[in-house]
Amino acid sequence: MKPLLFILLFAVTAAGQDASCDAVFKKSIDEMFPRLVETRRDIHRNPELSNQEKRTAALVADRLRALGFEVKTGVAGHGVVALLKGGSAGKCVAVRADMDALPIRELGSSPYCSQNIGVMHACGHDVHTTVALGVAELLSNHRDRIKGSVKFLFQPAEEAPPATFKGEWGAKLMVAEGAMENPKPDAIFGLHCAPYISPAGASGDEQRLLNAGQLAYTIGADSANSDRFHVLIRGKMAHGSAPHQGVDAIAVAAEAIGALQLIRSRETNTRQPLVITVGTIQGGQRENILAERVEFAGTVRTYDTPFRDGVIEKMHRVLKGICDAHGASYEMEYRKGYPSIINHEALVKATLPAFRRLVGDKNVIEIIPFMGGEDFSYFAQVAPGFYFRLGVANEARGITGDIHTPMFDADEECLKTGVAAMAAAVCDFLDAAR
Repeated sequence: MKPLLFILLFAVTAAGQDASCDAVFKKSIDEMFPRLVETRRDIHRNPELSNQEKRTAALVADRLRALGFEVKTGVAGHGVVALLKGGSAGKCVAVRADMDALPIRELGSSPYCSQNIGVMHACGHDVHTTVALGVAELLSNHRDRIKGSVKFLFQPAEEAPPATFKGEWGAKLMVAEGAMENPKPDAIFGLHCAPYISPAGASGDEQRLLNAGQLAYTIGADSANSDRFHVLIRGKMAHGSAPHQGVDAIAVAAEAIGALQLIRSRETNTRQPLVITVGTIQGGQRENILAERVEFAGTVRTYDTPFRDGVIEKMHRVLKGICDAHGASYEMEYRKGYPSIINHEALVKATLPAFRRLVGDKNVIEIIPFMGGEDFSYFAQVAPGFYFRLGVANEARGITGDIHTPMFDADEECLKTGVAAMAAAVCDFLDAAR
Protein backbone atom coordinates (compact mmCIF):
# COMPACT_ATOMS: atom_id res chain seq x y z
CA MET A 1 0.00 0.00 0.00
CA LYS A 2 1.38 3.42 -0.91
CA PRO A 3 2.23 5.64 2.11
CA LEU A 4 -0.28 8.41 1.37
CA LEU A 5 -3.10 5.96 0.76
CA PHE A 6 -2.05 4.12 3.93
CA ILE A 7 -2.34 7.32 5.97
CA LEU A 8 -5.68 8.39 4.50
CA LEU A 9 -7.26 4.97 4.93
CA PHE A 10 -5.96 4.72 8.48
CA ALA A 11 -7.16 8.20 9.46
CA VAL A 12 -10.65 7.89 7.94
CA THR A 13 -11.34 4.45 9.39
CA ALA A 14 -9.93 5.15 12.84
CA ALA A 15 -11.85 8.40 13.21
CA GLY A 16 -15.12 6.53 13.30
CA GLN A 17 -14.27 4.22 16.20
CA ASP A 18 -12.00 6.24 18.47
CA ALA A 19 -14.14 7.93 21.11
CA SER A 20 -16.38 5.06 22.18
CA CYS A 21 -13.56 2.54 22.12
CA ASP A 22 -11.23 4.82 24.08
CA ALA A 23 -13.87 5.33 26.77
CA VAL A 24 -14.46 1.61 27.17
CA PHE A 25 -10.74 0.94 27.30
CA LYS A 26 -10.13 3.71 29.84
CA LYS A 27 -12.66 2.24 32.25
CA SER A 28 -11.02 -1.19 31.97
CA ILE A 29 -7.52 0.27 32.39
CA ASP A 30 -8.58 2.14 35.53
CA GLU A 31 -9.96 -1.08 36.96
CA MET A 32 -6.80 -3.08 36.20
CA PHE A 33 -4.38 -0.35 37.35
CA PRO A 34 -3.77 -1.82 40.85
CA ARG A 35 -2.86 -5.14 39.22
CA LEU A 36 -0.55 -3.38 36.78
CA VAL A 37 1.27 -1.71 39.66
CA GLU A 38 1.53 -5.02 41.52
CA THR A 39 2.93 -6.75 38.42
CA ARG A 40 5.46 -4.01 37.71
CA ARG A 41 6.71 -4.06 41.31
CA ASP A 42 6.97 -7.84 41.33
CA ILE A 43 9.10 -7.80 38.18
CA HIS A 44 11.14 -4.86 39.50
CA ARG A 45 11.91 -6.69 42.74
CA ASN A 46 13.08 -9.74 40.85
CA PRO A 47 15.21 -8.51 37.92
CA GLU A 48 17.05 -10.98 35.73
CA LEU A 49 20.01 -10.36 33.43
CA SER A 50 20.01 -11.01 29.69
CA ASN A 51 19.42 -14.66 28.80
CA GLN A 52 18.54 -15.40 32.45
CA GLU A 53 14.89 -14.23 32.35
CA LYS A 54 13.46 -17.58 33.48
CA ARG A 55 11.20 -16.26 36.26
CA THR A 56 9.95 -13.29 34.26
CA ALA A 57 9.20 -15.46 31.23
CA ALA A 58 7.27 -17.94 33.39
CA LEU A 59 5.21 -15.10 34.88
CA VAL A 60 4.44 -13.75 31.40
CA ALA A 61 3.52 -17.17 29.97
CA ASP A 62 1.26 -18.03 32.91
CA ARG A 63 -0.62 -14.73 32.60
CA LEU A 64 -1.12 -15.15 28.86
CA ARG A 65 -2.32 -18.75 29.16
CA ALA A 66 -4.82 -17.65 31.80
CA LEU A 67 -6.17 -15.17 29.25
CA GLY A 68 -6.67 -17.95 26.71
CA PHE A 69 -3.80 -17.05 24.37
CA GLU A 70 -1.88 -19.42 22.17
CA VAL A 71 1.52 -19.31 23.89
CA LYS A 72 4.95 -20.47 22.76
CA THR A 73 7.86 -20.38 25.19
CA GLY A 74 11.61 -20.92 24.91
CA VAL A 75 11.96 -18.67 21.86
CA ALA A 76 15.53 -17.36 21.56
CA GLY A 77 16.17 -18.61 25.07
CA HIS A 78 13.48 -17.31 27.39
CA GLY A 79 11.35 -15.45 24.86
CA VAL A 80 7.56 -15.80 24.85
CA VAL A 81 5.34 -15.43 21.79
CA ALA A 82 1.56 -15.29 22.13
CA LEU A 83 -1.27 -14.77 19.69
CA LEU A 84 -4.67 -13.23 20.36
CA LYS A 85 -7.32 -13.88 17.74
CA GLY A 86 -9.93 -11.16 17.58
CA GLY A 87 -13.65 -11.32 17.10
CA SER A 88 -13.41 -11.03 13.32
CA ALA A 89 -10.88 -11.71 10.61
CA GLY A 90 -8.32 -9.14 9.58
CA LYS A 91 -4.65 -8.23 9.54
CA CYS A 92 -2.07 -9.03 12.20
CA VAL A 93 -0.20 -6.48 14.29
CA ALA A 94 2.58 -7.17 16.79
CA VAL A 95 3.50 -5.68 20.17
CA ARG A 96 7.04 -6.11 21.48
CA ALA A 97 8.27 -5.86 25.08
CA ASP A 98 11.77 -6.62 26.36
CA MET A 99 12.21 -8.35 29.74
CA ASP A 100 15.87 -8.25 30.83
CA ALA A 101 17.58 -6.08 33.44
CA LEU A 102 21.02 -4.53 33.84
CA PRO A 103 24.05 -5.34 36.05
CA ILE A 104 23.54 -2.20 38.18
CA ARG A 105 23.14 -1.96 41.96
CA GLU A 106 19.95 -0.05 42.73
CA LEU A 107 20.36 2.97 45.03
CA GLY A 108 16.73 3.97 45.40
CA SER A 109 14.72 3.53 48.60
CA SER A 110 11.35 2.44 47.22
CA PRO A 111 9.55 -0.52 48.84
CA TYR A 112 9.92 -2.42 45.57
CA CYS A 113 13.72 -2.11 45.21
CA SER A 114 15.59 -4.98 43.60
CA GLN A 115 16.09 -8.02 45.80
CA ASN A 116 18.70 -9.35 43.40
CA ILE A 117 21.71 -7.35 44.56
CA GLY A 118 23.73 -5.96 41.67
CA VAL A 119 20.92 -6.40 39.16
CA MET A 120 18.32 -3.74 38.44
CA HIS A 121 15.58 -2.79 36.01
CA ALA A 122 17.42 0.45 35.28
CA CYS A 123 16.09 0.69 31.72
CA GLY A 124 12.41 0.23 32.47
CA HIS A 125 11.92 -3.20 30.95
CA ASP A 126 9.72 -4.03 33.96
CA VAL A 127 7.44 -1.24 32.75
CA HIS A 128 7.60 -2.45 29.13
CA THR A 129 6.64 -6.00 30.13
CA THR A 130 3.85 -4.80 32.41
CA VAL A 131 2.40 -2.53 29.73
CA ALA A 132 2.37 -5.37 27.18
CA LEU A 133 0.68 -7.69 29.69
CA GLY A 134 -1.86 -4.94 30.36
CA VAL A 135 -2.56 -4.56 26.65
CA ALA A 136 -2.92 -8.34 26.35
CA GLU A 137 -5.46 -8.42 29.18
CA LEU A 138 -7.34 -5.39 27.89
CA LEU A 139 -7.65 -6.69 24.35
CA SER A 140 -8.49 -10.19 25.53
CA ASN A 141 -11.37 -8.81 27.59
CA HIS A 142 -12.58 -6.88 24.53
CA ARG A 143 -11.61 -9.32 21.81
CA ASP A 144 -14.98 -8.83 20.13
CA ARG A 145 -13.70 -5.37 19.13
CA ILE A 146 -10.47 -6.77 17.64
CA LYS A 147 -10.64 -7.02 13.85
CA GLY A 148 -7.74 -9.35 13.18
CA SER A 149 -5.05 -10.76 15.44
CA VAL A 150 -2.43 -9.39 17.80
CA LYS A 151 0.94 -11.07 18.29
CA PHE A 152 2.79 -10.36 21.53
CA LEU A 153 6.58 -10.72 21.55
CA PHE A 154 8.18 -10.80 25.00
CA GLN A 155 11.87 -10.61 24.23
CA PRO A 156 14.92 -11.67 26.22
CA ALA A 157 18.41 -10.15 26.04
CA GLU A 158 17.82 -6.70 24.61
CA GLU A 159 20.66 -5.41 26.76
CA ALA A 160 22.92 -8.09 25.22
CA PRO A 161 24.39 -11.07 27.07
CA PRO A 162 27.79 -11.15 28.79
CA ALA A 163 30.92 -10.73 26.67
CA THR A 164 31.66 -14.43 27.04
CA PHE A 165 28.40 -15.38 25.28
CA LYS A 166 28.81 -16.76 21.78
CA GLY A 167 26.17 -16.64 19.07
CA GLU A 168 23.09 -14.53 18.37
CA TRP A 169 20.58 -13.32 20.94
CA GLY A 170 17.55 -11.16 21.55
CA ALA A 171 15.40 -9.79 18.75
CA LYS A 172 17.67 -11.04 15.98
CA LEU A 173 17.46 -14.61 17.29
CA MET A 174 13.68 -14.34 17.80
CA VAL A 175 13.32 -13.36 14.14
CA ALA A 176 15.62 -16.23 13.09
CA GLU A 177 13.49 -18.67 15.09
CA GLY A 178 10.29 -17.58 13.36
CA ALA A 179 8.72 -15.22 15.89
CA MET A 180 7.63 -12.91 13.06
CA GLU A 181 6.00 -15.69 11.03
CA ASN A 182 2.75 -17.69 11.15
CA PRO A 183 1.22 -15.17 11.03
CA LYS A 184 3.57 -12.47 9.84
CA PRO A 185 2.60 -9.09 11.34
CA ASP A 186 1.63 -6.28 9.00
CA ALA A 187 3.03 -3.79 11.50
CA ILE A 188 4.83 -3.83 14.85
CA PHE A 189 4.77 -1.40 17.76
CA GLY A 190 7.17 -1.01 20.66
CA LEU A 191 7.79 1.56 23.37
CA HIS A 192 10.57 2.61 25.72
CA CYS A 193 10.58 4.43 29.04
CA ALA A 194 12.00 7.94 28.76
CA PRO A 195 12.55 10.30 31.68
CA TYR A 196 14.33 12.77 29.37
CA ILE A 197 13.96 13.84 25.75
CA SER A 198 15.54 16.30 23.33
CA PRO A 199 12.63 17.95 21.49
CA ALA A 200 12.95 18.41 17.75
CA GLY A 201 13.85 22.00 16.95
CA ALA A 202 15.15 22.74 20.45
CA SER A 203 18.37 24.70 20.72
CA GLY A 204 21.72 23.12 21.51
CA ASP A 205 21.76 20.05 23.75
CA GLU A 206 18.53 20.92 25.53
CA GLN A 207 16.93 18.09 27.47
CA ARG A 208 13.52 18.15 29.06
CA LEU A 209 11.70 15.82 31.38
CA LEU A 210 9.13 13.58 29.72
CA ASN A 211 6.52 13.18 32.40
CA ALA A 212 4.08 10.36 32.99
CA GLY A 213 1.12 11.07 30.74
CA GLN A 214 3.30 12.24 27.86
CA LEU A 215 4.47 10.46 24.70
CA ALA A 216 7.29 11.22 22.28
CA TYR A 217 8.14 10.04 18.78
CA THR A 218 10.47 10.30 15.81
CA ILE A 219 9.80 9.87 12.11
CA GLY A 220 12.46 7.93 10.26
CA ALA A 221 15.66 7.26 12.23
CA ASP A 222 14.99 6.70 15.92
CA SER A 223 18.11 4.99 17.25
CA ALA A 224 21.63 4.49 15.94
CA ASN A 225 23.59 1.65 14.44
CA SER A 226 25.39 0.53 17.59
CA ASP A 227 28.83 -0.93 16.81
CA ARG A 228 31.94 -1.84 18.78
CA PHE A 229 35.59 -2.00 17.79
CA HIS A 230 38.81 -3.31 19.32
CA VAL A 231 42.24 -2.20 18.11
CA LEU A 232 45.61 -3.77 18.84
CA ILE A 233 48.71 -1.65 18.13
CA ARG A 234 51.98 -3.58 17.90
CA GLY A 235 55.27 -1.76 18.43
CA LYS A 236 58.74 -2.80 19.54
CA MET A 237 59.89 -2.93 23.13
CA ALA A 238 62.97 -0.89 24.14
CA HIS A 239 64.39 0.81 27.21
CA GLY A 240 62.82 4.14 27.97
CA SER A 241 66.21 5.82 27.86
CA ALA A 242 66.72 4.70 24.24
CA PRO A 243 63.37 5.15 22.50
CA HIS A 244 65.04 5.23 19.08
CA GLN A 245 65.71 1.52 19.43
CA GLY A 246 62.04 0.62 19.64
CA VAL A 247 58.57 1.60 18.43
CA ASP A 248 56.44 3.12 21.17
CA ALA A 249 53.00 1.53 20.90
CA ILE A 250 51.60 4.01 23.43
CA ALA A 251 52.68 7.02 21.37
CA VAL A 252 51.28 5.43 18.21
CA ALA A 253 47.99 4.59 19.94
CA ALA A 254 47.67 8.13 21.29
CA GLU A 255 48.15 9.60 17.84
CA ALA A 256 45.70 7.08 16.36
CA ILE A 257 43.00 7.86 18.94
CA GLY A 258 43.30 11.57 18.23
CA ALA A 259 43.22 11.01 14.48
CA LEU A 260 40.09 8.86 14.70
CA GLN A 261 38.24 11.89 16.10
CA LEU A 262 39.16 13.86 12.98
CA ILE A 263 36.94 11.50 10.96
CA ARG A 264 33.97 13.17 12.65
CA SER A 265 35.27 16.73 12.74
CA ARG A 266 37.01 16.94 9.36
CA GLU A 267 35.87 14.09 7.09
CA THR A 268 32.14 13.94 7.71
CA ASN A 269 29.32 16.09 6.38
CA THR A 270 28.19 18.15 9.35
CA ARG A 271 24.61 17.01 8.76
CA GLN A 272 25.54 13.34 9.10
CA PRO A 273 25.46 12.18 12.74
CA LEU A 274 28.50 10.20 13.90
CA VAL A 275 30.02 9.29 17.24
CA ILE A 276 33.40 7.57 17.63
CA THR A 277 34.20 6.99 21.29
CA VAL A 278 37.23 5.18 22.70
CA GLY A 279 36.18 3.86 26.08
CA THR A 280 39.09 1.66 27.19
CA ILE A 281 42.86 1.56 26.72
CA GLN A 282 45.49 -0.80 28.14
CA GLY A 283 49.20 -1.07 27.50
CA GLY A 284 52.69 -1.02 28.88
CA GLN A 285 54.57 -3.06 31.46
CA ARG A 286 56.80 -0.60 33.29
CA GLU A 287 57.38 3.13 33.43
CA ASN A 288 60.85 2.91 31.85
CA ILE A 289 60.04 0.48 29.04
CA LEU A 290 58.51 1.35 25.67
CA ALA A 291 55.23 -0.52 25.34
CA GLU A 292 55.30 -3.31 22.81
CA ARG A 293 51.52 -3.44 22.47
CA VAL A 294 48.51 -1.29 23.30
CA GLU A 295 44.86 -2.24 23.04
CA PHE A 296 41.96 0.18 22.94
CA ALA A 297 38.27 -0.31 22.32
CA GLY A 298 35.21 1.81 21.74
CA THR A 299 31.93 2.33 20.00
CA VAL A 300 30.75 3.86 16.72
CA ARG A 301 27.23 5.26 16.34
CA THR A 302 25.65 6.17 13.02
CA TYR A 303 22.16 6.21 11.46
CA ASP A 304 22.87 5.47 7.81
CA THR A 305 24.19 1.99 6.89
CA PRO A 306 26.24 2.94 3.77
CA PHE A 307 27.74 5.83 5.74
CA ARG A 308 28.64 3.40 8.53
CA ASP A 309 30.57 1.25 6.04
CA GLY A 310 32.44 4.34 4.87
CA VAL A 311 33.42 5.15 8.45
CA ILE A 312 34.88 1.66 8.88
CA GLU A 313 37.01 2.15 5.76
CA LYS A 314 38.23 5.52 7.07
CA MET A 315 39.16 3.99 10.41
CA HIS A 316 41.30 1.37 8.67
CA ARG A 317 42.96 4.06 6.55
CA VAL A 318 43.80 6.20 9.59
CA LEU A 319 45.16 3.29 11.62
CA LYS A 320 47.23 1.91 8.77
CA GLY A 321 48.66 5.31 7.85
CA ILE A 322 49.74 6.16 11.36
CA CYS A 323 51.17 2.72 12.05
CA ASP A 324 53.07 2.68 8.73
CA ALA A 325 54.50 6.12 9.50
CA HIS A 326 55.96 4.93 12.79
CA GLY A 327 56.93 1.37 11.94
CA ALA A 328 54.10 -0.18 13.94
CA SER A 329 51.28 -2.49 12.89
CA TYR A 330 47.66 -2.86 13.89
CA GLU A 331 44.72 -5.21 13.96
CA MET A 332 41.12 -4.02 14.24
CA GLU A 333 38.12 -6.16 15.07
CA TYR A 334 34.94 -4.29 14.15
CA ARG A 335 31.66 -5.77 15.37
CA LYS A 336 28.46 -4.46 13.85
CA GLY A 337 25.77 -4.39 16.50
CA TYR A 338 22.10 -3.44 16.51
CA PRO A 339 20.99 -1.67 13.33
CA SER A 340 19.32 1.71 13.49
CA ILE A 341 15.59 1.73 14.14
CA ILE A 342 13.82 3.36 11.21
CA ASN A 343 10.27 4.29 12.15
CA HIS A 344 7.94 3.78 9.20
CA GLU A 345 6.80 7.27 8.23
CA ALA A 346 3.28 6.37 7.14
CA LEU A 347 2.69 4.21 10.20
CA VAL A 348 3.87 6.97 12.56
CA LYS A 349 1.74 9.66 10.93
CA ALA A 350 -1.29 7.39 10.94
CA THR A 351 -0.85 6.52 14.63
CA LEU A 352 -0.27 10.00 16.03
CA PRO A 353 -3.98 10.97 15.97
CA ALA A 354 -4.64 8.15 18.44
CA PHE A 355 -1.94 9.46 20.78
CA ARG A 356 -3.18 13.03 20.53
CA ARG A 357 -6.78 12.17 21.31
CA LEU A 358 -5.64 10.20 24.37
CA VAL A 359 -3.18 12.64 25.98
CA GLY A 360 -3.68 15.90 24.10
CA ASP A 361 -1.64 17.60 21.38
CA LYS A 362 0.84 19.28 23.73
CA ASN A 363 1.69 15.96 25.35
CA VAL A 364 2.71 14.26 22.09
CA ILE A 365 6.18 15.56 21.35
CA GLU A 366 8.44 15.08 18.35
CA ILE A 367 12.05 14.49 19.39
CA ILE A 368 15.44 14.18 17.74
CA PRO A 369 16.72 10.61 17.27
CA PHE A 370 18.77 8.94 20.00
CA MET A 371 22.34 7.73 19.45
CA GLY A 372 21.70 4.70 21.64
CA GLY A 373 21.19 1.24 20.19
CA GLU A 374 18.03 -0.89 20.35
CA ASP A 375 17.36 -4.27 18.75
CA PHE A 376 13.69 -3.55 18.06
CA SER A 377 15.27 -2.65 14.72
CA TYR A 378 15.42 -6.33 13.73
CA PHE A 379 11.64 -6.63 14.04
CA ALA A 380 11.15 -3.37 12.12
CA GLN A 381 13.18 -4.81 9.25
CA VAL A 382 10.53 -7.53 8.84
CA ALA A 383 7.40 -5.38 9.16
CA PRO A 384 6.74 -1.62 9.28
CA GLY A 385 7.55 -0.48 12.80
CA PHE A 386 6.84 2.38 15.17
CA TYR A 387 8.93 2.67 18.32
CA PHE A 388 7.84 5.49 20.62
CA ARG A 389 8.76 6.92 24.01
CA LEU A 390 6.65 6.65 27.16
CA GLY A 391 7.11 9.46 29.69
CA VAL A 392 7.93 8.19 33.20
CA ALA A 393 9.26 11.25 35.08
CA ASN A 394 7.60 13.14 37.93
CA GLU A 395 9.72 15.95 39.32
CA ALA A 396 7.32 16.64 42.19
CA ARG A 397 7.86 13.09 43.46
CA GLY A 398 11.60 13.15 42.80
CA ILE A 399 11.38 10.66 39.93
CA THR A 400 14.00 12.14 37.61
CA GLY A 401 16.76 9.51 37.45
CA ASP A 402 17.91 8.69 33.93
CA ILE A 403 17.87 5.23 32.40
CA HIS A 404 20.93 3.03 33.00
CA THR A 405 21.60 4.76 36.32
CA PRO A 406 21.15 3.42 39.89
CA MET A 407 18.48 6.04 40.63
CA PHE A 408 16.15 5.29 37.73
CA ASP A 409 12.48 4.82 38.58
CA ALA A 410 9.12 5.40 36.92
CA ASP A 411 5.96 7.17 38.00
CA GLU A 412 3.57 4.24 37.78
CA GLU A 413 0.84 6.45 36.33
CA CYS A 414 2.78 5.86 33.09
CA LEU A 415 1.36 2.33 33.04
CA LYS A 416 -2.10 3.71 32.25
CA THR A 417 -0.75 5.86 29.42
CA GLY A 418 1.35 3.03 28.03
CA VAL A 419 -1.51 0.53 27.93
CA ALA A 420 -3.97 3.07 26.49
CA ALA A 421 -1.57 4.30 23.80
CA MET A 422 -0.46 0.85 22.71
CA ALA A 423 -3.99 -0.54 22.66
CA ALA A 424 -5.24 2.44 20.63
CA ALA A 425 -2.35 2.08 18.16
CA VAL A 426 -3.10 -1.61 17.69
CA CYS A 427 -6.86 -1.25 17.34
CA ASP A 428 -6.68 1.77 15.03
CA PHE A 429 -4.27 -0.08 12.76
CA LEU A 430 -6.43 -3.22 12.60
CA ASP A 431 -9.59 -1.20 12.00
CA ALA A 432 -7.94 0.67 9.14
CA ALA A 433 -6.21 -2.34 7.62
CA ARG A 434 -9.30 -4.41 6.92
